[in-house]
Amino acid sequence: MTGPEAASRVRLVLVLLRASVVAVLIVVIYYLLPLRVTADRGTILRLVVGLVALSLLLAWQLRTIARSRYPALRAVDTLAAVIPVFLLLFAAAYALLSQDQPAAAFSEELSRTDALYFSVTVFATVGFGDISPVSDPARVLVTVQMLADLLVLGLVLRAVLDAVGRGRARLGEQQTP
Repeated sequence: MTGPEAASRVRLVLVLLRASVVAVLIVVIYYLLPLRVTADRGTILRLVVGLVALSLLLAWQLRTIARSRYPALRAVDTLAAVIPVFLLLFAAAYALLSQDQPAAAFSEELSRTDALYFSVTVFATVGFGDISPVSDPARVLVTVQMLADLLVLGLVLRAVLDAVGRGRARLGEQQTP
């Protein structure tokens, strides 16, 4: 393995390690942050504010990817932060809704782990059927996540790939005499 190849592999390993650490820290924060026991309009507002903040973070990250010396690696960092935060925002909303309406919101009461599991199964479109929304507010929230999942899978991934392409094109232009 030559010097540049070894350096590329080291960069890749470091990015994957950093992305893993970021994802784990985001999950740890989810478990450590206190969640209010009652779900109300403020819960919906916090979810919306969280999604808007996540969108702003993503927009900033897309610029960072396009300007990066290693756009593909920067994209890995971005997705390692954005997707877990997205899933955990919905998991927190599910946990709050379940705490507020233990037997009425979902087919069973959800712990934080159950809520995270449910959020991931909705995102992955697996739908095991072991947990299902029962109340109208729960069904609306799950529907919102399903629609947002389509946006993340379609638009966000496309935007990240476009930013990587712009970054690579910019680097190619800089290397051309």
